[in-house]
Amino acid sequence: MRANPTYILLAFCLFYFQLSSAQEFGKKEINSINLKKDSISSNPKDSLIALKNNALIGKRDTIANDSIKPKEVIDGIITHNAEDYTIQDAKNKTVTLYNKAHVTYTDIDLKAGIIILDYKNNMVYAKGIKDSTGYHQKPQFKQGGQESEQDSILFNFKTKKALVYGVKTNQAGIITYGEKTKRINDSTIYMRRLRFTTSQKENPDYYIQTNKAKLVPGKKIIVGGSNLVLADVPTPVYLPFAYFPMTNKRTSGFIIPSWGESNNQGFFLQNGGYYFAVSDYFDLTTLADLYTNGSWGLNATSNYYVRYKFSGNFSIRYENIIRGIRGLSDYNKSTNFNIRWTHSQDSKASPNSRFSASVNLGSSKYYQQSLNEFNSSQFLTNTLNSSISYYTKFVGTPFNLSVTATHNQNTNTETISMTLPSLQLNMDRIYPFAGKDGVKKNPIQKMGLNYSMQGQYQINTTDDEFFTPKMFQTAKKGIQHNLSTNTSLKAFKYFTLSPSVSYKDVWYFDQIKKRYDPTAVNKDGNLGAAVNDTISGFTRYNEYNFGVSLSTNIYGTFNFKKGRLKAIRHTIRPSISYGYRPNFADDYDLTVRQSSDPNDLLTYSPFEGGIYGTPGSGVSNSIGISVNNVLEAKVAPKDPDSDEEDKKITLLNNLNFSTSYNIAADSLRWAPVRANAGTRLFKDKLALNMNATFDPYQVNSKGDRINKFNGGLLRMTNLGVTANYSISSKDFEKNKDGKDNSDNKNGNGAQDTPDVFGESIGATNGFPNNSNKNNESETKETELYRAKIPWTLNLAYSMSYTNNGLTSQIGNNALMFSGDVELSPKWKVNFSSGYDIKDNAFTYTRLGFSRDLDSWRFNFNWTPFGINSSYNFFIGVKSSVLSDLKWDKNKPPDRVLF
Repeated sequence: MRANPTYILLAFCLFYFQLSSAQEFGKKEINSINLKKDSISSNPKDSLIALKNNALIGKRDTIANDSIKPKEVIDGIITHNAEDYTIQDAKNKTVTLYNKAHVTYTDIDLKAGIIILDYKNNMVYAKGIKDSTGYHQKPQFKQGGQESEQDSILFNFKTKKALVYGVKTNQAGIITYGEKTKRINDSTIYMRRLRFTTSQKENPDYYIQTNKAKLVPGKKIIVGGSNLVLADVPTPVYLPFAYFPMTNKRTSGFIIPSWGESNNQGFFLQNGGYYFAVSDYFDLTTLADLYTNGSWGLNATSNYYVRYKFSGNFSIRYENIIRGIRGLSDYNKSTNFNIRWTHSQDSKASPNSRFSASVNLGSSKYYQQSLNEFNSSQFLTNTLNSSISYYTKFVGTPFNLSVTATHNQNTNTETISMTLPSLQLNMDRIYPFAGKDGVKKNPIQKMGLNYSMQGQYQINTTDDEFFTPKMFQTAKKGIQHNLSTNTSLKAFKYFTLSPSVSYKDVWYFDQIKKRYDPTAVNKDGNLGAAVNDTISGFTRYNEYNFGVSLSTNIYGTFNFKKGRLKAIRHTIRPSISYGYRPNFADDYDLTVRQSSDPNDLLTYSPFEGGIYGTPGSGVSNSIGISVNNVLEAKVAPKDPDSDEEDKKITLLNNLNFSTSYNIAADSLRWAPVRANAGTRLFKDKLALNMNATFDPYQVNSKGDRINKFNGGLLRMTNLGVTANYSISSKDFEKNKDGKDNSDNKNGNGAQDTPDVFGESIGATNGFPNNSNKNNESETKETELYRAKIPWTLNLAYSMSYTNNGLTSQIGNNALMFSGDVELSPKWKVNFSSGYDIKDNAFTYTRLGFSRDLDSWRFNFNWTPFGINSSYNFFIGVKSSVLSDLKWDKNKPPDRVLF
């Protein structure tokens, strides 16, 4: 709270004090000011311009001017009015404004039921009006963004001291109620029987009460002994003293840890530390975890934001985990770390370039072993991915450049693959033979040219070698150039013929040189084998290929004369292609002796292991065949007299078949037939997808394909089926116009993917978002739902089947489900689980309960069974100002080392 109400009252009083001084000089001066009651009553609202003392006198004063020029008190326009009356008593030197009294001065606004100015005793008094309806029109003060409301104000404009009764202010989100306030000067205010809260209600659901407090406006509140009051019921929670910063900006401060007990680590303190408000653009949060068995963890998080430029956050966590007792067989020690970084650039920052980052890397077992990672949905994650990219467009040219650093980590195999970096230079498609003004009529003019260049520095390593010099010893690097051109022309009236030619040039900076080592052990266990030597130096190879494709569209329509079904249209898109590539491997392949037999030679390519592969071996001379199918229906509206148009429904999104025939092969010329199909049913709520592979050839006793066809039927080798279905209570509701409300699409018109894994459930122990303060003032209607309880349910089914010709098995067969039930406008229950039909067991299960307590929030997340069984309970104030007023209780999972 600031002392701004006193400034307006002081200025207002001094102005009238000057008027009274001017009246003592004579009748002429009094008449010029016109202080008659009738004239004031006839003009209840007036504007008095601030004047100097000598300006109020009609003629030059005979008294010599003071050597010190008097300081101006009023430097703006004062406007005042009252609804009932305004009385100026020149004899008693008072001014009274009654009923909806309103005074404005510069950016200051004061409203009250009654405002009395007594410039004889140097006092200003503002209060409300008390009548049969109660006490109303309390004094309200406003200056800029600062507002306060009080029962009454008593101010001495000479000593600049004030007494304020029943004051209510809002300072940086904290609403204070003071029974009696004494203002000593501009920077010190003492308050008696003070209550402060973040609740926006007239009767707050909670507040902290203290008998005395000291307020420095805009800076801080220091209180004595205080206790927490819930619903006007005092609680045993007591503080001997407290300090609250009062600022519109972020401030640094301590973060109170949560406590608990773990079966393996003993008692602990988690998420305790310090928050650094470094600047308006970024901050830093440092947290620490301590366990009684010696385990510990550190966490640093920083958020940054520059308007119209970029925003992001960065966090790094390190844990030293100890299990068991030192000296016993079950004692073990491990370390985990995790680095996360997200960065996004504002689209307004630069229209021709952008920079973005999404990083998630660390120990492979971090999410399984972490003692303080409560985002339980990540427990199922078996891959970590990162990407940092920069893109720029060269204005005025067809070229653009992108530089990307990527990271892919398999947490099951603990293998890591990174590109540091990958550079891509692309040229937009150009038409060098186009006519004037870009006209493209004939096949030559339609001929387009594409070029791209890609360079990579690739690292493949493991968890043990990560961040060690050894990870760079096996790094691979290379550059690839691609140049292609194609065109299209009509053939046989209904067909499109598309010839194409492509060229590839690959550069490497090292190559493999094999040599025979008589002391090495070969694959048969005998002495004598070929070993690899890596030779540094520039080397390259190139290859080219050309092809042609022929495609068309076939439409078939089946019309119906009865019923709402008007027609079914079947679209077939057959395509046949031919491709040829010579044998380029013969120009680069080398031979080396690989055993004690001098005639046992090994043919190899010096480009083995290169990131862009080796030159194509053998002649590729193949024909590709594919057929795509789409099935659509046209349905008439329910009302035959309606003006609505016929509705088009997709019955089958796709049904595709593809295979190829290698003319140059001496056997097994036919490739397996691949098929996939997909459709959406029940108003796009059920999504069905299927993919399968069929092999035309038989297998021998070892499972190898032989050049012999199956007996009339293709043999299914792989089958995958997925189904997703989402339903909610809104699907059974109707809008005001009578239409159902069953649309399940997002804002872009795309189908929402059901969250069957519960990944959208937030971490229970998450801190409030300081940048989003709107949630604090959101109000939900608490009208009873009665029979209408909002709910959602997401179902997903997945099944895979494999058959190698000898044996067959089902890889996975599981039904997963998730959803939520809103028991009331402020009670919500969410869940995610599944049932593994193959293993006859439940999959990873999670339950969540949340309650909106207006000024507070309550969350409870529970994993009831499994190796990750745990729970987390949290209740605390929503506002970030009092975010330390909380109770956070959790039981970490009893995880084991894998």
